[in-house]
Amino acid sequence: MPTLNSIDIRFVKGVGEKRALLFKEHGVRTLEDMVFLFPRRYLDRTTVKPLRLVQEGEETTVLGQITKVEEIRGKRARFIATVSDGSGFIQCVWFKSLHIWRRLFKVGDSFAFFGKIGYFRGLQLVHPEYDRIDSDGNWNSLNTGTIVPVYPSSEKLRMGGLHSRALRRLIQSTLELYDELINETLPQTLMNKHQFISLKDALRIIHSPDSHEELLAAQHRLKFDEFFYLELILALRRQKMHTLAKGIAFEDVGDKTRQLIESLPFELTEAQKRVCREIWEDMRSPMVMNRLVQGDVGSGKTMVALIAMLMAVENGYQAAIMAPTEILAEQHFRNIDGLLQEIGVRTVLLLGGQKKNVREQYLGEIKTGMAQVVVGTHALIQESVEFDKLGIAIIDEQHRFGVAQCGELQKKGARPDVLVMTATPIPRTLSMTVYGDLDVSIIDELPKGRKPIRTVWRPSTKRKEIYHYIRDELVQGAQAYIVFPLVEESEKIDLRAATEFYEKVKTGFFDQFEVGLLHGRMSSAEKDAAMTDFKSGKTHVLVSTTVIEVGVDVPNATIMAIEHAERFGLTQLHQLRGRVGRGEKESICILIAETPLNNEARRRINTMGETNDGFKIAEVDLGIRGPGEMLGTRQSRLPEFRIGDIVADVDVLELARDEAFRTIKDEVALQETMKRAERWAFFHRYLQKLEYAKIS
Repeated sequence: MPTLNSIDIRFVKGVGEKRALLFKEHGVRTLEDMVFLFPRRYLDRTTVKPLRLVQEGEETTVLGQITKVEEIRGKRARFIATVSDGSGFIQCVWFKSLHIWRRLFKVGDSFAFFGKIGYFRGLQLVHPEYDRIDSDGNWNSLNTGTIVPVYPSSEKLRMGGLHSRALRRLIQSTLELYDELINETLPQTLMNKHQFISLKDALRIIHSPDSHEELLAAQHRLKFDEFFYLELILALRRQKMHTLAKGIAFEDVGDKTRQLIESLPFELTEAQKRVCREIWEDMRSPMVMNRLVQGDVGSGKTMVALIAMLMAVENGYQAAIMAPTEILAEQHFRNIDGLLQEIGVRTVLLLGGQKKNVREQYLGEIKTGMAQVVVGTHALIQESVEFDKLGIAIIDEQHRFGVAQCGELQKKGARPDVLVMTATPIPRTLSMTVYGDLDVSIIDELPKGRKPIRTVWRPSTKRKEIYHYIRDELVQGAQAYIVFPLVEESEKIDLRAATEFYEKVKTGFFDQFEVGLLHGRMSSAEKDAAMTDFKSGKTHVLVSTTVIEVGVDVPNATIMAIEHAERFGLTQLHQLRGRVGRGEKESICILIAETPLNNEARRRINTMGETNDGFKIAEVDLGIRGPGEMLGTRQSRLPEFRIGDIVADVDVLELARDEAFRTIKDEVALQETMKRAERWAFFHRYLQKLEYAKIS
């Protein structure tokens, strides 16, 4: 028997070859795609008023009989149908395609018209929507007198006759024609428990609702479906990880780990201690650890990772940490090696652009196990890299890697534990969906004595005063970052602009100071030299693109000026701001923006001034950009939801998650659910996306 997904869109009645090509360009390839092409919004046309009560400016539906038709020729040619309902008159006016209206509207015919009431020598409706009323007073309320769905469209679709109105007719007739192919996707126990309407009814209503209450019930049911099957896959994989994924049981916390913690010039925060305990519980278990550590900038994730690596080393294994940029990898290496050298642990740094003899030496040490901790970039996952006994793989700023790259690092060992870290706070809603198959630890506390960063924004017209202020602070011994935007689409132009800006700053405002430049096109040696000079205090100002967004740590840098702040995303602004405030001195972040600001840019910049809390910032950013854009479509691990919104529909998401995790514990319920899912291609699209995205 055919299924919704097995019928090509070109064979659907009313489509044909030409329209099928247009549909396929917009991702509608099968009958299922068409049925699940949901309206993007609805127009409420349920209000029907007698003409004597309508008022200029309101949107309403009027019913009446055509009493007169006329065509006006000339520069403003138009067709006018005068309509009466017995209580008053109104003129319906069309300015284009007069020949169509001449054939369609005849004196004596009755119609329902919908539109915004205007006034020009009397009441009028310009280009109203309409439906014909039959001799019994009934009309097929496809466009008027009802809640009308509005579908996503494009110029190409409209040119091909697939405007919203045509889509309404086509989808509604298709649902009637193929009604018997719509199979229920939820088990009956869930249907009964939550009093869900059937999938058949939900699809009929979503495309042709009779009331707001009915529409809400259909939307709730369809959103639950999307979230339930996503969460079911996550729940099944999490269960598999915890029961089948045999890994390494690290038995001891050795003397070196204790020695390291005791030698630190600061005490770990309670949040760091809690996360270390959670990691240790995973590591001592014989199951593979798959844990995400979230922590705001400066919260001490690297120290937690170092302790985890040392636990593996003391049990006879190697540890690896992969960072997204050479600058961050080099900083990790300096910090880690500085601490581990004293307790006799060998650490090496592996980068793509290293000299051949250095690289070959390190590859040899990694292969023999002499190198106990390996820090690097994606150079770690190249074929030439062979570990003797990799016990833990740590991925820093995981969202900056392709999901396949993360898996490649794990393949360098025999089922090593995996720890992924991010300094990009992810709201709980998004975290439990994107990383629902991972255990999540949150470092939600900054080290003691860390002072909040004061953030202000100023229009670019105040640049002179801003730079005078920075110059005064430099005289007092401060150091400053000045960040210039660089966007992928116009990288060459922006890089030239950033370089010209650097020259202007160097020879103008800060001519008495040493000014450095840092951008992504520089060689590793040049980047390293620029950062070394800045860290040592040799340069006072560092003009940089966003390559310093993650991880760079210069305690004496207390000023961050961000040029064209309106061009940056909210999370990116927060990450950049985190480069200052690393020491004991008070720090300031100055957002310099071109005015006037649009509403979204104003919201981003105002949010930066209101809070330093990365998780609050992430919540706002999620609301502004949505999950796919916030995480980056390539890395998001999220299927594209057709109707659900994990921000707005968090209550439905949590309900679906609870039911999914409950279902996998009940074998009978799980079998019934999987039987239903087998007939639903939507489930398999989720499965394919998430299988690719999994880390282990």
